[in-house]
Amino acid sequence: MEIIGYTASVLIGISLGLIGGGGSILTVPVLVYLFGMDAFLATEYSLFIVGVSSTVGSVSYFKNGLVNFKIALIFGVPSVISIFLTTTYLLPLIPEQLLTIKDFTITKNIFLLLVFAVLMIFASYKMITSKTSAEISENSSAHSNIALAVGQGTIVGILTGLVGAGGGFMIIPALVNLLKLPMKTAIGTSLVIIALNSLIGFSSSMTNVNIEWTLLLSIAAIAIAGIIIGSQLSKKIDGKKLKPAFGWFVLVMGIYIITREIFL
Repeated sequence: MEIIGYTASVLIGISLGLIGGGGSILTVPVLVYLFGMDAFLATEYSLFIVGVSSTVGSVSYFKNGLVNFKIALIFGVPSVISIFLTTTYLLPLIPEQLLTIKDFTITKNIFLLLVFAVLMIFASYKMITSKTSAEISENSSAHSNIALAVGQGTIVGILTGLVGAGGGFMIIPALVNLLKLPMKTAIGTSLVIIALNSLIGFSSSMTNVNIEWTLLLSIAAIAIAGIIIGSQLSKKIDGKKLKPAFGWFVLVMGIYIITREIFL
């Protein structure tokens, strides 16, 4: 299973390099079901793996002038604040056992996986529909769009802190539709935001977990190789065309997690 896990780690990087997101959507299930980690530890490991991979992936976009740092800060600052508050105050409040129904107990691990699965299904919808037309009126002011982007950044931060999701599936539509960035620049800027969110999220909570650095660094290294491959492929392949297919895969994974955790 670990060999399959290492193989799947390449796909984490490729998805980040090609479509600017989706890495964490793959990372947590890979760590839980292929490497046998509990959901909480997988969340922490995911933050590091996705953060380091996104940092490496953003370099080529930066060299090509495809990163807007001003917008990265507009989106990233509220995200970072939300991550810190979530990992410091919200996560510790979740009890080890939340609910018992007959013989079935919803533990903290199961709860985090179910939240993650719902997030995957929501992300898959966004990827499958691939709405590039602005959901916000063209007549809306830049100020209101920035305010909405700050709001989405806050939501992304909460999700990142809670389940280790980088939130690329929410970041890119916001950058394109609200802040009117070209797709390539949105992907490069998204990678910077994801890297910032994930690494700060990991550093703020790493004292709470016992980290097996050899395993973590080996998975991260393979994911980095994947993102280098994905970044090269993005020059020849339009990531937007791959998003719907990737979305269907994410949908199946989300349904599988819910089915496994509740019924199996």
